Amino acid sequence: MLLSTGTTMKKYTAIACLISLYALLTGCGRQPSSVIQPAQIGNESFQTAGDYELHYNAVRTDQLTAEIARSYGIERSKNKVLLNVSMLKKSPSGSSTAQDAEVTVAARNLNNQLKDVQLRRITENTAIYYIAEVGFSGTETLVFDISALPTGSTTPITATLTREFFAD
Repeated sequence: MLLSTGTTMKKYTAIACLISLYALLTGCGRQPSSVIQPAQIGNESFQTAGDYELHYNAVRTDQLTAEIARSYGIERSKNKVLLNVSMLKKSPSGSSTAQDAEVTVAARNLNNQLKDVQLRRITENTAIYYIAEVGFSGTETLVFDISALPTGSTTPITATLTREFFAD
């Protein structure tokens, strides 16, 4: 998904914008639900520790284009979430480069039922991603406890991502 340091953030932002636009446009013309859905809390999507930034996000896989899903072997479904984690290392000049890391993720719902997380490491030119598909049913809040140990570092960076998903 990401090509280089300069284009990494631009492309990541562009993909996020396209997914948001797609979600907005596919909602047009639908009848409003009689149930008002609760607003999501706008959590940060990254953690900074020293020279490292841990980025993470989760979206329903049916929001991905068929081309993107096919190219990464992702099943498009209203009942699956794609977790995307990446690590960047900031240089003194202010630029960032992809950083390899040992990434672990534990996922659960609010009933503390564990979810299966099978992380896959994806490299594309100089970009490095760790992705996983996680199933859910109905309306479910998923909690992802993320830990990433950058290669050459002794201190892991941890983050918790909590999102509520709706299967429609």
